Amino acid sequence: MNDREQLLLEWLGEVLPAPLARIAPASSDASFRRYFRVWCGDQTYIVMDAPPDKEDCRPFVAIAEALRELDLNAPEVLASDLDRGLLLLTDLGSRQYLVALDARSVTSLYGDALTALARLQVGGDPDTALLPPYDAALLHREMELFREWFLGRLLGLALSKDEQRTLDRTFALLADSALEQPRVWVHRDYHSRNLMVTDADNPGVLDFQDAVVGAVTYDLVSLLRDCYIAWPRQQVESWALEHRARLRALGMGGLDDADQFLRWFDWMGAQRHLKAIGIFARLKLRDGKSGYLQDIPRTLAYVLEVAGRYPALVGLRDLLWARGVEQWKPPA
Repeated sequence: MNDREQLLLEWLGEVLPAPLARIAPASSDASFRRYFRVWCGDQTYIVMDAPPDKEDCRPFVAIAEALRELDLNAPEVLASDLDRGLLLLTDLGSRQYLVALDARSVTSLYGDALTALARLQVGGDPDTALLPPYDAALLHREMELFREWFLGRLLGLALSKDEQRTLDRTFALLADSALEQPRVWVHRDYHSRNLMVTDADNPGVLDFQDAVVGAVTYDLVSLLRDCYIAWPRQQVESWALEHRARLRALGMGGLDDADQFLRWFDWMGAQRHLKAIGIFARLKLRDGKSGYLQDIPRTLAYVLEVAGRYPALVGLRDLLWARGVEQWKPPA
């Protein structure tokens, strides 16, 4: 047992309402955070271990409270030691959307998730001081992960000046598209691995500590063009337009043009998926987490499909085709 594990057990002895009966890992995370499920009496809880030199759990606490005030089913923080990076949370269960989704369940599960998303987007104050802005600098930093970690480090490609300029132009177009959209609260990872199937107040919402104020289509595309599960384009567009109608009915302005909304949705997806591909490559190369490589082909296919639909983005598709990137598969 290392020092961090000993600290965790000692703290649980102080904050649990009854003696600890059992503890087990609750999930793997793409960050330095670790989650454990603990059994205590007839209850289970989740404990989050966020080493303070690696992670700051204060945003998690503040945003969890804000989401619960909007009637979203986020965990309740039952006890905390912010200086040592320890949180005791209510347990939203272990059944991820990703596991539960299929042709029979998707309408109900996505219906719940989109209802909750509308509550977040309409209820959150875009002028809040709680959340930072999803500004041009952040949008560009995210897309640069694709250039550096996927194309450069994972694939070992040395891009020509013309190819670099193609990426620069594409990134600028995608960032501008995001910035022209109505501003809402953005969870930033609203997808099937962070939504839990719950008996009441479905879904349970996790991993929201990086929330920002940004584009109205960001969380929508995270859910409907999930890096971990794909649905037919026609169905995805139908869901997206139904969500636009829901937001308009709830009083959100700036959504009058359905074609513009779908373009925003497509281009936001391209921005997000470029970022995600870069992150998946970084998780492999920097952190030794190779499992995410399996999700790159699906995510890359989204980018190629969208880029091929819009003349302004076709240069990105052509660049990736010319370099054979569309054929990349993770090592067996």
